[in-house]
Amino acid sequence: MSPTQPQSVPELQQAVLEGAFGPLPGELAVTSAFWLHHTTRLAGSQVTYRNHYLLLRSGDAFGACSFESGELPPDFCSDASGHTLDTLIRHESAPVRVAALDAYLGRVRPHRDAATAETVTLPTGTPEVRAQARDAAVAGLLDIAPGAKVALIGVVNPLVAAIREQGGVPLPCDFNLRATHWGDPVTDDMNQVLAEADAVVATGMTLSNGSFDRILEHCRKHAIPLVVYAQTGSAVARAFLGAGVTALSAEPFPFSQFSADATALYRYRAERA
Repeated sequence: MSPTQPQSVPELQQAVLEGAFGPLPGELAVTSAFWLHHTTRLAGSQVTYRNHYLLLRSGDAFGACSFESGELPPDFCSDASGHTLDTLIRHESAPVRVAALDAYLGRVRPHRDAATAETVTLPTGTPEVRAQARDAAVAGLLDIAPGAKVALIGVVNPLVAAIREQGGVPLPCDFNLRATHWGDPVTDDMNQVLAEADAVVATGMTLSNGSFDRILEHCRKHAIPLVVYAQTGSAVARAFLGAGVTALSAEPFPFSQFSADATALYRYRAERA
């Protein structure tokens, strides 16, 4: 691990503002900003997923952050275009800060050009076909011992199944679900599942709700694997590979659910010591 590698999101924010990753963010502007409210219920499912996203475009990159309902009003976007990224990286709203950091890091270090990234093409197809391909790509990053307890922070039912298929015991945690597809209880107490976990799988949404640094610190302290699957802040999470994050599925915009055509996600694995 590089001694200058950030150990927390605030450290990353400060390093970006100081130009440690490339041009100063004050030299780069947001050209468009948009706010999305999106719901999905896949065929055969009884669960409706409800998501809100902030997207900030700067150059050839989109920064993305999902957030909870009511956390950011749609009219934020009316004045966001034209701001330089440094202003938004310092914004009082965490989703704005994360989206701006993601736009900056995705622009100066695009996933598509990363030598360490494995490109996975999600096929043209229905929402069900594309979701299955995406979830299979994330599940392919799991490397767990039989009987291992795996904290799943941000419940996606196919990942619950993937953990079980590898002989692991899922410990599901989510703010918005109370049970998995199979009726397993889902807790909203992240500390509870972290305390029991031999490995952790976490959504990029932990960046926007402030829990990412807590997860990162716990996994470093206890030397347990941390796999992140991220639409939110995919380039932000990448900055912590080898500093707590052991593997990452990075899916920059346009996300699988917003296109019927082939799109890419990028898988990373931290170098082993």
